[in-house]
Amino acid sequence: MPNLENLKKQAKLMLRWHRERHYPVAAQIRGHLPRFRNMPDAEILAASFKLSDAQEMVARQQGFDSWQALKTGLSTIPLKVKSSPSKATIVGAEPQLFVTDIERSCEFFREKLGFSLVFSYGNPPYYAQVGRDAARLNLRCVERPVIESTVRDREELLSVSMTVATVDEIKLLFLEVQSAGVAFHQTLKKQAWGAKNFVVKNPDGNLLLFAGSAD
Repeated sequence: MPNLENLKKQAKLMLRWHRERHYPVAAQIRGHLPRFRNMPDAEILAASFKLSDAQEMVARQQGFDSWQALKTGLSTIPLKVKSSPSKATIVGAEPQLFVTDIERSCEFFREKLGFSLVFSYGNPPYYAQVGRDAARLNLRCVERPVIESTVRDREELLSVSMTVATVDEIKLLFLEVQSAGVAFHQTLKKQAWGAKNFVVKNPDGNLLLFAGSAD
């Protein structure tokens, strides 16, 4: 659990980012403060946002309903001596997909693949992140496809691979995606190396692989 001084600094940083109209912070505000939930980025950045709002947002990020509740909760947690790690641990990866239309791509991931929008940056947007469960994908707008579509299909050049834990889950995910009417590059298939997977295309032709255990 972070200490109170660090959380105070986080709140002040959020306040400064709001004042400087950084679009990624608008998505964080919308995701954690219910009163901003139905507001678009530009409206959030134009709205009144005080230090108390930023503190409430930080508190909610830490699992508390208010800044006061966070302070009370921190005061009841015994301090622990933090040992230095012997090596760095990578805790996540965020593949970047090149797309020609951010809004169209975000809609595809939300409506067809069950992702949610983490943030969208720019007006009009040129960078965004979508997420589902532990997966995070960054979307970068480009003027034209980076890889020629026939080459990508022929060589099966994957843009990203995502995994689920069990054979039942990969079957459920396949049926979910199929019911959404997504174009498949490869339907659900058992592979010789002990996995079941399927591959779909996003509107820009990026190949997205979903895999799970075959047993």
